Amino acid sequence: MQKTILLQYFSNPASQQAEKISSLLHSFNIAAGGMLLLVIFLVTYICIKFRHRKGDDVEPKQTTGSGKLEALMIGVPALLLIYFFYETVITVKAISPTVNASMKPDVIITGHQWWWEVEYPSTKMVTANEVHLPVGKQLLLELRTKDVIHDWWVPELGNKMDMIPNRTNFLWVNINKPGDYIGACSEFCGAQHAWMRIKVVAQSTADYNNWLMANTKKAAEPMDKEAIAGKELFQNKSCAGCHRIEGTSAIAVVGPDLTHLAGRQYLLTGLLANNESNLNDWINHPQQIKPGAHMPDFMLEKDSLRAIAHYLSQLK
Repeated sequence: MQKTILLQYFSNPASQQAEKISSLLHSFNIAAGGMLLLVIFLVTYICIKFRHRKGDDVEPKQTTGSGKLEALMIGVPALLLIYFFYETVITVKAISPTVNASMKPDVIITGHQWWWEVEYPSTKMVTANEVHLPVGKQLLLELRTKDVIHDWWVPELGNKMDMIPNRTNFLWVNINKPGDYIGACSEFCGAQHAWMRIKVVAQSTADYNNWLMANTKKAAEPMDKEAIAGKELFQNKSCAGCHRIEGTSAIAVVGPDLTHLAGRQYLLTGLLANNESNLNDWINHPQQIKPGAHMPDFMLEKDSLRAIAHYLSQLK
């Protein structure tokens, strides 16, 4: 079993919102860099020009009471502060326009310890951890939490947004290009905070619609005897008490929806690659793999473990 490493970036903006933030940041860096170079130049110049020379005991000429110099030293930083304050307000208004009661979210994302629930209201489809979004469309994300404070942040797609108990927040995103974008919960939320990763899959409209249509279907029926046995065990060994699989009697919503589990690239918000072997290991020893997770160890026999993992690996 090998844990995966998902890297996130902020230097490659991939949405209209991220581009505006990046533009403001670059402007600030240029101004700050210019000020730094000016200070370095002046310090170097003064150190060389007014360095102590042998036999030179004359005090350098003092400059005092210069209104122009004082105005320049105070005025330029003040103008820079005013400029960046104005640009910050404009940028915040551009990336976070007001959301009124008549607006319906395109996607509802709910934070749990330590996974993400993803709901698509237009189809009433629910999935987990991997968020699929279309490119070239202004999307409204509704952000909630079921337990403690979480923080949604995918650097390449724009700003952060807190998820606070008993409060609903919103985030706008308009993605420019298809791709996989990695983020993470950015508010400490417990033992497995570091492994509460985010994966956003941005797709063309056609690919997104195909994915959405495929994932609104009921779970695939098991294709062999072992998978059939695994389905029965899933229903009878308390798995169905926490998880939902559309088209079966498993309708619980305590843990992640598993209807199309095998269609996801990773398990456990990026901790493991999604394959039958890792599924088997996870079901067998959940607290060894992700200590503190709410998945109990059922101490199943090896044959039962293999059957359940085999069944879940067919849920595409």
